[in-house]
Amino acid sequence: MTQVRPSPPGLSLVPCWSCKGPVDPRALFCSTCGAVQAPGAADHYTRLGLRRAYAVETTDLERQYFGFQRRLHPDRFASRTPKERALSQQQATALNEAYETLKDPLKRAAYLLRLSGREVDIDKAGTVDDPTLLMEAMEMREALDEAETLDDISCLVAEAETAVSGCQGSLAAAFAGDDLDSAGKLTTRLKYLSKLAEEARSRKLRMTRQGL
Repeated sequence: MTQVRPSPPGLSLVPCWSCKGPVDPRALFCSTCGAVQAPGAADHYTRLGLRRAYAVETTDLERQYFGFQRRLHPDRFASRTPKERALSQQQATALNEAYETLKDPLKRAAYLLRLSGREVDIDKAGTVDDPTLLMEAMEMREALDEAETLDDISCLVAEAETAVSGCQGSLAAAFAGDDLDSAGKLTTRLKYLSKLAEEARSRKLRMTRQGL
């Protein structure tokens, strides 16, 4: 059974809204009366009971997430009070947000940076001020535009996915070494590499369907 770990030093217990007993702010339920609790102001890693790091094992992430979500299934709250049904939905929503963020390598990198007080916009297109990254992106874009055969595009897909994987490995090392400057630059690089890789895969799919 998936369980929330005991509160670390500095994380104060809060009163249960139902029985007023002490509750770990990350807990789904009160250990005294069993009432579902409102989601506390925990970060995504804490909410899912994971160590804060860029390198996240998918099996660990999914085990934690689905374990918590099973305990919040609507069928379990069909006979509960309206407040408990509402709180269970709030918990499920918070867990969904944490899971969707941490399972995506780009969103996870931007989120880790945000936790450290740094912002990297991964949603909007912006000016690239890194000459090396700019040249890399332009060369990949040009190659993608010039690809005419399925073999050409397949090679580009493989190259892009290799670049994405390598960037993710570099990000893991940067975060592990607390090198946030490098992590910020690598997150921006991953943003562009991921976009190009997705475009290459989409074009490959179109060409495959057209029999080119």
